[in-house]
Amino acid sequence: MDSSTHLTSSHSHRGRWLALIAALAMLALGVHGPITQWASYHQFADARPWGLLPHAANVLSNLPFAVIGVWALWRLSGQAGMWAWRLFATAVTLTAIGSSVYHWQPNNAGLVIDRLPIAWACATLLCAFLAERVDARWADAKALALALAISSLAVVWWAVGEAQGLGDLRPYVFVQFLPMLLIPAALLLNMQPVSARALPASAWWTALALYGLAKALEAADHQVLETLSVVSGHSLKHLLAAGTAGWLLRAAWLSCGNRR
Repeated sequence: MDSSTHLTSSHSHRGRWLALIAALAMLALGVHGPITQWASYHQFADARPWGLLPHAANVLSNLPFAVIGVWALWRLSGQAGMWAWRLFATAVTLTAIGSSVYHWQPNNAGLVIDRLPIAWACATLLCAFLAERVDARWADAKALALALAISSLAVVWWAVGEAQGLGDLRPYVFVQFLPMLLIPAALLLNMQPVSARALPASAWWTALALYGLAKALEAADHQVLETLSVVSGHSLKHLLAAGTAGWLLRAAWLSCGNRR
């Protein structure tokens, strides 16, 4: 057996481990039962207006998503084989719009607009990673279209159910947190890249740490504002999440041989 055949066999075997992890996560959510959105979800710590702009800090802290997303789309334009990353950059850009609309006046209707691009970002980012570490076909048009469709349906499932008083966040939770399960699992399994443009493991570990910190700040929204006074945990979460996206998109651009 030559080295290329051995590598293909190794990735196929480890890919099955990732599929098992995804299946176990789905099973755990099924056993858990419906996850409902808590009643105080829309009550963020920082509701202070700036002039005519309501919830100003939570609205304006979304601007970095737009800057990073547009920058990445410009830099990745014309780069062959980067469709997963370009779609991720598009989702990041749309996150700036969706999250700003939602935080302008937090309610369930705005939350649908907020969650859709976040779900797309999670789905396309996972496809980009799997294409680099498992099988290049994860970045094919069919795989990306399916990922976008499934992530969209996860948000629609919650929205339709919520309108009927039976909202269930499990599909959305699965879409959002699956990358945070599969990416570290693949790295710990030492899955070697199958693409010359694959991001180094260090870039992924740094992104996971940054996003984990962002989620921790989100959970401590009120406590952070009480401690710092000038900024809330949710606003800082926006900034760190945007920074995480920027870190990965810059790494993707550098992987194309751009060392400037």
